[in-house]
Amino acid sequence: MLKIINLRCSVQRAVHTRQLVYEGYGNPPEAIQLKSVNIGDKPAADQVLVKWIAAPINPADLNQIQGVYPVKPTLPAVGGNEGFGKVISVGSNVKSVKEGDHVIPNKSGLGTWRELGLHSEADVFSIDNALPLEYAAVFQVNPPTAYRMLKDFIHLKKGDTVVQNGANSAVGKQVIQICRILGIKSVNVVRNRENLEDLVKELKDLGADDVITQEELYGRKKKFPGVKLALNCVGGRSSLFLASLLDHGGCMVTYGGMSKQPVDCPTGPLIFKDISLRGFWMSRWYDVQKTPEKRQEMYKELAEWMKSGEMKKQAFVNNRLEDHARAIEDAQNKHDKKQLFLLD
Repeated sequence: MLKIINLRCSVQRAVHTRQLVYEGYGNPPEAIQLKSVNIGDKPAADQVLVKWIAAPINPADLNQIQGVYPVKPTLPAVGGNEGFGKVISVGSNVKSVKEGDHVIPNKSGLGTWRELGLHSEADVFSIDNALPLEYAAVFQVNPPTAYRMLKDFIHLKKGDTVVQNGANSAVGKQVIQICRILGIKSVNVVRNRENLEDLVKELKDLGADDVITQEELYGRKKKFPGVKLALNCVGGRSSLFLASLLDHGGCMVTYGGMSKQPVDCPTGPLIFKDISLRGFWMSRWYDVQKTPEKRQEMYKELAEWMKSGEMKKQAFVNNRLEDHARAIEDAQNKHDKKQLFLLD
């Protein structure tokens, strides 16, 4: 007698998704291509399936595609280092996140310019699900950069003064707002421009105590006693005069080099005021964190400020993946508003 046995097989379905890929380094609008791929809908034991919702275009993304950023994913690679998504399903061994959680990349190089992604559990980090999209999409880089620079180098107390150049940058605006929240005074240096009055008003509305131009900084037209911390994203002559404002034992932290000039330091304050120079890179901070507690503490405080409205939403230009060439080109050439991919 022939016995027929029905075997039930778990068959993984192919799921269609689109993503922005670069196969070699080059000019970002030309190097990036929109491709459709099929991925499985069932994560492996240590994987999570993420539906990406929104992802910005940051300068670091463009530098990565050009091949000049320190983090270099294996090619071909999906663009985008920042963004947030929702966990659709998790593998049997996953413990740190669950279905329905909102997540961001655990570190640079994950590739967020995609609709769906199968990722290792270690590649994502959960955030507050109640954060609105405008905050969650840019939660990983600029707010934490400002937060850590204000927390990790000098013990600041209410009434202390921080000075920064590039104050109208995304990080600069976060610095202004966090200083206001913590009761720290901020002196903010910007380049002169036609709409200077509008910019000064915008920064003061965020909480800036003083806004001065580079020319005023170089001319030493104003005195700012008691400066404990200087934040430099420009370098060159700007960093020289920024460091000269530091009080005894002050520190200048460099996190960017927009002028593409070396960081300059005044000899007198270095010797007689014992000032110090430090560098900061948010990606490195994430890399050296062996436990999640410090990161969770930072995210909790930032999320509370954002949800309460103490930190304002950033303005975006929304784009779809099919508009990638124009969006990336605008990100390279227009810096008044950040470009954002809506992926959902």
